[in-house]
Amino acid sequence: MKNWNVRKAVIAPDQMPEEHRLKKSLSWPHLVALGVGAIVGTGILTLIGVGAGKAGPAVILSFTIAGVICACAALAYAEVATMIPASGSAYTYSYVVFGELIAWMIGVALILEYTLVVSAVAVGWSGYASGFLKAIGLGLPEVLIQGPELGGIINLPAIFIIWVVAALLIAGTRESATFNAILVLIKMAALALFIAVALPVFNADHFHPFMPFGFPRSGPSGSEVGVMAAAAIIFFAFYGFDAIATAAEEAKNPSRDLAIGIVGSMVVCVLIYMAVAAAAIGAVAYTGFANSTEPLALILREIGQPWAAKVLGASAVIALPTVILAFFYGQSRIFFTVARDGLLPSSLARVSRRGTPVRITIFTAIVTSVFGGLIPLTSIAALANAGTLAAFIAVCAAMLVLRRREPHAERKFRAPAAPLVATVGIVGCLYLFISLPNRTQIFFLSAQVIGLVLYAIYGSRAAERARAR
Repeated sequence: MKNWNVRKAVIAPDQMPEEHRLKKSLSWPHLVALGVGAIVGTGILTLIGVGAGKAGPAVILSFTIAGVICACAALAYAEVATMIPASGSAYTYSYVVFGELIAWMIGVALILEYTLVVSAVAVGWSGYASGFLKAIGLGLPEVLIQGPELGGIINLPAIFIIWVVAALLIAGTRESATFNAILVLIKMAALALFIAVALPVFNADHFHPFMPFGFPRSGPSGSEVGVMAAAAIIFFAFYGFDAIATAAEEAKNPSRDLAIGIVGSMVVCVLIYMAVAAAAIGAVAYTGFANSTEPLALILREIGQPWAAKVLGASAVIALPTVILAFFYGQSRIFFTVARDGLLPSSLARVSRRGTPVRITIFTAIVTSVFGGLIPLTSIAALANAGTLAAFIAVCAAMLVLRRREPHAERKFRAPAAPLVATVGIVGCLYLFISLPNRTQIFFLSAQVIGLVLYAIYGSRAAERARAR
């Protein structure tokens, strides 16, 4: 444990070995599209049903609370990312600011987050894909679209889409980013269609009682309800901008493009979520779509617009992979950076002739396929949130430390009211963590203990050898 407080020095890409260098190919429109593609997805298309089941009409308040906390974290990310324009997101920032041990713990949290997010969105995509195929007479057997916990054998559509996205990323970063931007436009058009069709049947009575389950988390373990219980789950719906930070070394102008991508995508998505959530509850009472795997499509069918439901279902099938792509991309870059630092086998940190980390991408696909094929959506989303909350706390704290340690350092982007923003981000994330299901908290803490053991027996010495080379 002697190296626990060793801090990482950021090395310019042109000083790295050729096989560890990522290709600079992304501009700020690619990054905004990557962020919007990551944020707007399963959270609004699927988890709005889960949130409504826990909070009732007050799910709108849950979205607001989660959005404010994420906005504070986004501002912290934008400032720190432009000061430390290196791949690795919160893991790298923690390594530079706090030292190796904290970085390793955040790395474990990020790997947990990204792996589970990819799996969760794949399960969410499977719900819409299965519903769409059934609507056109090509439905799959139930045992092949559900994991064992829900009475099936395996979720084949979820595994299928994971490997399709893996193939895209192996093909090339710029190519996959351009394809992602096209799919994001399709997704925005589908959500605009939902709002336009749902608003004419808006009924204010659906908002009473507004908070049927109260504000704080309550209820038995595994069945928690309340505004904060919903916020702790649908918090999943807002993050995704942190995937942009993993693209630092592939951005053409990181000091400018990262801030635009992170803040821009977050602002766009908060506005979209508020509008969609209000239209959904106004159209159909929350009990009518709570816990549905395809709530927005269900709402459209309930109000007598089956054609719009089919269009939305088709667009979800086409466009939800943008979320998988963004987080899969982020996951592979986190693994890549940790391996490049020596905390994982350095052989994994090799890039192909196209400038993409193929070995890490294949490894990530295998891991996420196991989760996506066997575990239900709600459980995965809750587990993913725990890792994200830890990363957000670390970045907010890093911004405060850098403000004190390096007050005169150049900052291409300065978060307004930094002490307040960081405090709201840290306290809000801690409150959301407390509001998560108990088994999720235990799972996360257990993963951190396992991570500490691995660091003691392997990571510390391996990183020391990597620095010596």
